[in-house]
Amino acid sequence: MLNILSLIVGACSLFLAIFAFIPLLGWANWVIIPFAIFGLALGVLSDRTSGRNLNLVVIGVGTLRLMLGGGIF
Repeated sequence: MLNILSLIVGACSLFLAIFAFIPLLGWANWVIIPFAIFGLALGVLSDRTSGRNLNLVVIGVGTLRLMLGGGIF
């Protein structure tokens, strides 16, 4: 059950991360990354790894976008 919740959180985060690639909306990654970290915590508590891996990808994409946009030094 936790894996399904983690996948749902990860899918929502991924959708929002794609939305945040629009110019001038990169600030949304500051909200998306903590949301994905919550999904990662759910995935870690689960016995399966698909939800955890999806959230790790979303965190990586969001962090990369923040680094490219100058949001993280």
